Amino acid sequence: MIFRNKGSSIKKTNNLSQEELLKYYGLNSFEFTHKLKDEIFVCSKNKEFDLIELDQLLQTVGWSRRPIRRVKRALEFSILVVGLWRHDEKFPRLVGFARCTGDGVIEATIWDVAVNPVYQGLGLGKELMKYILKELKKTGISKVTLFADAEVVSFYKRQGWILEPKGSKCAFWYAN
Repeated sequence: MIFRNKGSSIKKTNNLSQEELLKYYGLNSFEFTHKLKDEIFVCSKNKEFDLIELDQLLQTVGWSRRPIRRVKRALEFSILVVGLWRHDEKFPRLVGFARCTGDGVIEATIWDVAVNPVYQGLGLGKELMKYILKELKKTGISKVTLFADAEVVSFYKRQGWILEPKGSKCAFWYAN
């Protein structure tokens, strides 16, 4: 099965056998190749994370460090945690990440979407988001929200996300 996006260099491939996908990344993984990079990438909700590697990825996108024990708890309480991996038989590399919280039935919120800057602009973030939405839809979730920094809002708009009018339906509380 081949998957192509118009104007994209992303292609759904079958470079890895089903056994290899299962071995490295678990069930329901999605493999694709980037033609320009000539590398295999896999989205997976089942491959376990090395928390140090995740911390390093989040730092590459400019986020401040978070205590590892709190990150571990956040992942445990998330309804979906997805990694985007650059495939390597000996050492798959985490190059993207996102997680979702919510009630697991009606609504979910996507948090912490990150793609290593080396791999940004190649369509990998778009594939990561499509995978997340597909997995949420499988559970029957019909409303998904996310929060984004101003510099990436256009990325989400291009994928069909609708912005809420400023201040109309959102409120925040932060502990000091």
